[in-house]
Amino acid sequence: PPRADDLAEEMEDVDFDDEGAEEPDAEAWETEDDEGVEDGMEAQDDSEVTFSLHSASVFCVSLDPKTNTLAVTGGEDDKAFVWRVSDGELLFECSGHKDSVTCAGFSHDSVFVATGDMSGLIKVWRVDTKEEVWSFEVGDLEWMEWHPQAHVLLAGTADGNSWMWKIPSGDCKTFQGPACPATCGRILPDGKRVVVGYEDGTMRIWDLKQGTSLHVLKGQDGHQDPLTCVASNQDGSLIMTGSVDCHAKLVNSATGKVVCVFKMESVAPKAPTGEGEEAESNSVESLGFCNVMPLAAVGYLDGTLAIYDLSTQNLRHKCQHESGIVQLLWEETSAVVYTCSLDGAVRLWDARSGKMISEYRGHSAEILDFAVNKDASIVVTTSGDHQAKVFCVQRPDR
Repeated sequence: PPRADDLAEEMEDVDFDDEGAEEPDAEAWETEDDEGVEDGMEAQDDSEVTFSLHSASVFCVSLDPKTNTLAVTGGEDDKAFVWRVSDGELLFECSGHKDSVTCAGFSHDSVFVATGDMSGLIKVWRVDTKEEVWSFEVGDLEWMEWHPQAHVLLAGTADGNSWMWKIPSGDCKTFQGPACPATCGRILPDGKRVVVGYEDGTMRIWDLKQGTSLHVLKGQDGHQDPLTCVASNQDGSLIMTGSVDCHAKLVNSATGKVVCVFKMESVAPKAPTGEGEEAESNSVESLGFCNVMPLAAVGYLDGTLAIYDLSTQNLRHKCQHESGIVQLLWEETSAVVYTCSLDGAVRLWDARSGKMISEYRGHSAEILDFAVNKDASIVVTTSGDHQAKVFCVQRPDR
């Protein structure tokens, strides 16, 4: 295997400064007639387009950042596909994986698409030529993310390492965490630091250029159980971490200090703490910051969506779902938060009032991942029913 540390040259020629995101032209898009009701699909189908080339659960989806016209999906069938959102037309298959594809995403400028499978095989394709330009094998893959301003890819693995590569040259750096899985990671908006959460409940902020750890949260400051998710606010000054211990922690990224802890009291009496049965337990599954108001949202396995007010650090709303929340996303320019859940529905919530705005159905199994386009007009979902769907969610008053 390649000697990662020998490759770890200083990455001085990577320009981490913002290249000024261009606004994509709002593309008008029409769809042909609905693709007909597939077998086993629910009677109610609010979707515009169904992508059904996967033959098993579809685990992940990303939209291309520049135009929002392409999606990449990866699934349990060891396949990943790049396809057109407007009509579900296949652009190309990212072939060669031999395990479930659990991570997939486009580079910041939509030039490259990366796909990663559970065994740790990562491949990068050039979108315009549909050709594979790079591949690498790491340990069991936990997460993968593109740098927000450069052709640099990061990934975390089950051995506790986080990896960083320049694409397509493959120059590499590793960040050695504790000897337990690096369960989640997020590059901060400045492009100079990455936050990584680990299975032992610790969280580290790494300096990407130096390869050094800037802050470590452990013990009382860390979590009691594995981290499940991490997010940052728009300017990167605040980080939020979520864990199986049901706590969400707000952290100042400059000082590495915990600002506050959001705890969700259990609704029903649960198994005694400690070795409780997994099925009974609750955990934080997803979280995120609102861009336009000082609000944060936390989604729990028991179906609770909690909206917290960051200025007062109080719980502002509790929005109950009938089943567990898998993921949540905020709209970029409003106080609307989207959730997808195990009951197969996507819901839009007004975080100011705590009221549900709308609900979209069409999957016959749980939704496993979803993405929202920039102008919040469409949502693309992936599900255990082997399908990906495109929902039009545009509303005249937003």
